[in-house]
Amino acid sequence: MLKNRLIACLLIRDGLIVQSFNFNKYLPIGRPKFPIEFVTQWDVDEIILLDMSAGKENRGPSVELLKMLSLSCTVPLTVGGGIRSVEMARDVIRSGADKISVNLAVLENKKFITGLAGQFGSQCVVVSMDCRKQKDGKYYVFSSSGQKNCSLEASDWAAEAEKLGAGEIFLNSIDRDGSRSGYDLDLISSVTSVVNIPVVACGGVGSYKVFSQGILHAGADAV
Repeated sequence: MLKNRLIACLLIRDGLIVQSFNFNKYLPIGRPKFPIEFVTQWDVDEIILLDMSAGKENRGPSVELLKMLSLSCTVPLTVGGGIRSVEMARDVIRSGADKISVNLAVLENKKFITGLAGQFGSQCVVVSMDCRKQKDGKYYVFSSSGQKNCSLEASDWAAEAEKLGAGEIFLNSIDRDGSRSGYDLDLISSVTSVVNIPVVACGGVGSYKVFSQGILHAGADAV
């Protein structure tokens, strides 16, 4: 049985670590090297590093930056952003990542999950899901920085991703992103109830008390 994990998620946008607010506004924090060094002192179990600019610039995560950051990172590192091929994923792993996070690429080509799992093992494949509640009360997956509704219910996509070979789900609530108003427990529960792989809950944390809610009340494996 895996222990529950505390994970720090760092977003890179235009070369800077930023704080996101509902996927619309971004507050610059600083150059990536210093937040990585700072966060590793928090006794987190893992770090997720997502390059938001990679997809728009038609590239993968910066290998040079990743090599530099991995020297300062003493915990497992998941890296995502613009990864569209097995070769690109291999470069990321060779540069210091323990796992890769994929989002848009697997929405456009679901079999890419299976290809990645076949090459690196399911434990290396994290499917990132950005979700938003709609007027019908259901949660849907969005792409393009939360702008495009993919017409996929969150629970359906999570279950399918697991069948295709995903080893973990990184679940982010667009509605709660940066709000500090607490997790969307209904969203988390809707996904954890249909998969057997670990689910990482993200979006809405404003207090350490929220962590236990995500785990105990919604079934998240990591927060």
